[in-house]
Amino acid sequence: MRLAIIPARGGSKRIPRKNIKAFCGKPMIAYSIEAAQKSGCFDKIVVSTDDEEIATMARSLGADVPFMRPKELSDDHTATIPVIAHAITASVRDIKDVEAVCCIYATAPFVQPHYIQEAYEKLIKTNSAYAFSATSFPFPIQRAIRLTKDDRVEMFSPEHFNTRSQDLEEAFHDAGQFYWGTPEAWLEGKIIFAPHSTAVLLPRHLVQDIDTPEDWVRAEFMYKALALS
Repeated sequence: MRLAIIPARGGSKRIPRKNIKAFCGKPMIAYSIEAAQKSGCFDKIVVSTDDEEIATMARSLGADVPFMRPKELSDDHTATIPVIAHAITASVRDIKDVEAVCCIYATAPFVQPHYIQEAYEKLIKTNSAYAFSATSFPFPIQRAIRLTKDDRVEMFSPEHFNTRSQDLEEAFHDAGQFYWGTPEAWLEGKIIFAPHSTAVLLPRHLVQDIDTPEDWVRAEFMYKALALS
């Protein structure tokens, strides 16, 4: 069995109700559910939520909500891995039946089915604990600066001040869309960003965090410009 789990709690603070808020004409969570469905990778698509309205919406979109997430896993400080581990044990009778589990964030309107497929294939081919979406930084991180308490500027890596950009090692970051993992990795709480993991690289124009109202506006502009519907 291959399982998709979409965590979607009801208590978003910076963008209230963002998991079901209308984004370019559809509830935000619909994009993740539809991408999971279109990928053809999953035997079951589960939404983990503590919110009845989100549960009802998820079911109407074709996802399963076999349980309500407990309060202790629904606060602002709960990390993703414990939520996914709980969802696995609450969704299946025998862990031995589970081949792989993919966490897909509910606020990922740019997620594409073929990248979900590619990451699954890479998880299996490389015998990794996790395979997740990532993208490149648009600017060399070695040239990053900080502002001091005295309102002065310092480089994080001053040794690279005179290094040409093309000679600096390229860096990547989590794209915040999906994370395939073995059931053992999730249940053991293995960290994701580690040598036992691999990544599928996405183009930067398909990556946008949506944590603030400003992020939301930018994401809608991007989505309309890309004509992804």
